[in-house]
Amino acid sequence: MRIAQIAPLSEAVPPKFYGGTERVVSWITEELVRQGHDVTLFASGDSETSAKLAACTPEGLRLLGYRDHTASHLAMLHQVHRRAHEFDILHFHIDLLQYPMFEDLNHKCITTMHGRLDVPDFMPVYRTFTGMPLVSISDNQREPMPPNVNWLSTIHHGLPSQNCPYSPEAKGGYLAFLGRISPEKRPDRAIEMAIRSGTPLKIAAKVDKADQDYWDEVIEPMTHHPLVEYIGEINEEQKKAFLGNALALAFPIDWPEPFGLVMIEAMSAGTPVIAFRNGSVPEVIKDGVSGVLCETMDDAVEAVAKVKVMSREGVRKHFESQFTAECMVKKYVAAYEALLARGADVIQLPKSGFTPQYGDVNGSARPSMTVAAMPA
Repeated sequence: MRIAQIAPLSEAVPPKFYGGTERVVSWITEELVRQGHDVTLFASGDSETSAKLAACTPEGLRLLGYRDHTASHLAMLHQVHRRAHEFDILHFHIDLLQYPMFEDLNHKCITTMHGRLDVPDFMPVYRTFTGMPLVSISDNQREPMPPNVNWLSTIHHGLPSQNCPYSPEAKGGYLAFLGRISPEKRPDRAIEMAIRSGTPLKIAAKVDKADQDYWDEVIEPMTHHPLVEYIGEINEEQKKAFLGNALALAFPIDWPEPFGLVMIEAMSAGTPVIAFRNGSVPEVIKDGVSGVLCETMDDAVEAVAKVKVMSREGVRKHFESQFTAECMVKKYVAAYEALLARGADVIQLPKSGFTPQYGDVNGSARPSMTVAAMPA
């Protein structure tokens, strides 16, 4: 197939530093190329890929100092639309700007929803442009969405099996917290887990400007405990040893996490995950096999003892069975084929032509899979 992957322009593909979506786009792109597909990647010019690169900015916009990326994304979408006849599939990873521009091409478009969907500000677009075929990255991610959106499939993320090599034993014996310092990620819970269980904790995380006060006032004072070590942001190479040597990954989130890449990165290394049962967590972690699911802080403290006797080989096998890049792309190719088999007359829902509805998010039951339904 001739496939266009349309990436965010905030970071390079793969990102130089932080950037989960761009990392996933890279894994999808490289695996599609490996499987023999003709792939063009629309991304920043400093991206690295074995696909054909359509450079839409010189570099990732964040590193260039751009605050508002809308104009650059609209210019990229104009280029994609002008070249749309060259591709069988247009696969978007940029949220919702493409919805109105590609409404006449819904029969060959797919948008992967990478972020949280419980934001009321975006609901008018979701309610208005109901023809765009969507892929969720977890079933839980769908819950806030209107019932008439066009779900095609749920496809969990996957990563190359060699990215975080399997480590048969935890040489460091510490809990690892990896990602971003923010209230919803709950690093305070990770610190409490470590102190109450008497286990060292290493925190490898970035602090965004938006979370600087939370770091200064809440978390930084807690890092002075002798069991707690703050490392700061680490790169991809450092991440391998950081996760591989850990006793467990602490994932004590307090928000509806759409997926959580760090969970499968840890599992790839054979490191079990101690996670609170929020968002996508129960879909990713198999309780007692690849980690421990928790409801309370008492559960989390008790989980530290449980992971010490958990089979790291079993954790790795669970990763290999469901969360490799090969598994992920196999499902995407099936979604592409299903979309193309239906054709424009079948897949395209009625054109938008009504007044957008404003208000709170729809927090009712998960939408049923209707016109474009396909098993995950």
